Amino acid sequence: MGVPTSVFSRLGPAGAVPLRWAAGWWRILFFGACILVLAGSPSSYGRETRSALLRHLYQDTAPILWWFTALCALLTLVITRIVVVTAYSYGLSRYALEMVIRVLVLELIPLTAALFVALRCTIPNGAALAQMRRDGRFAVLRGRGADPVVTEALPRALAGVYATITLAALSCVVALVLAYFAVYGWTLAGVAGYTHVFGHVFNPSVALIFLLKTIFFSLAVSIIPMASGLHDVESHGSRESAALQGLVRMFAVLLVLEAVSLAGNYA
Repeated sequence: MGVPTSVFSRLGPAGAVPLRWAAGWWRILFFGACILVLAGSPSSYGRETRSALLRHLYQDTAPILWWFTALCALLTLVITRIVVVTAYSYGLSRYALEMVIRVLVLELIPLTAALFVALRCTIPNGAALAQMRRDGRFAVLRGRGADPVVTEALPRALAGVYATITLAALSCVVALVLAYFAVYGWTLAGVAGYTHVFGHVFNPSVALIFLLKTIFFSLAVSIIPMASGLHDVESHGSRESAALQGLVRMFAVLLVLEAVSLAGNYA
């Protein structure tokens, strides 16, 4: 799956950089394809894998779910107040709620959830996998007849995807509810107008783009740090260098996904 070190040495520094860059992306794509295939295969979910999956689902989601949601709630109240007051001052109050929904729910919360899960869960999980490989625990698992990608990498990757989607979904619901109360107060008189604005923003194409963006965000923050942690230590020779390469690639992918979603929503 990797490129022999002798190839890099024969190319020299100038020629090795593009090849090393391409080889790093190839490892990520290959690792991601393996994870997706294994995730869809019932034979991957043996007793050991199921136990590890349940443990990581809880550890990567439950400890951060409620206070991340509280943080998003506070952010919603602050941004909603700023947008509403500014819109009223310029005579654009009819657009205030739509701006809040677009800025918070469509753009900020999914990206924030993905970055939060990456920093809190998937990047440390990638470092843990790299440490396990260096310590020889992967060889021990293979000696017992177990595949370390199935028993160790797959549960962590699926837990990262689950955590990102869960945090984004719950925080978006909380943000929508709080945005309503921040604009209309404790009354049901604005429900009809609010649902009209929500339906106008979340038309079928925007809803599809939002769903796909959240899923691809979750895949990016789950797969890229782990693939970099597993394979880049061999090519870079340093854990810090491999982690930095993984961060750069992850941010690049998130930026591209966000740009594509913006183009799809507003083009």
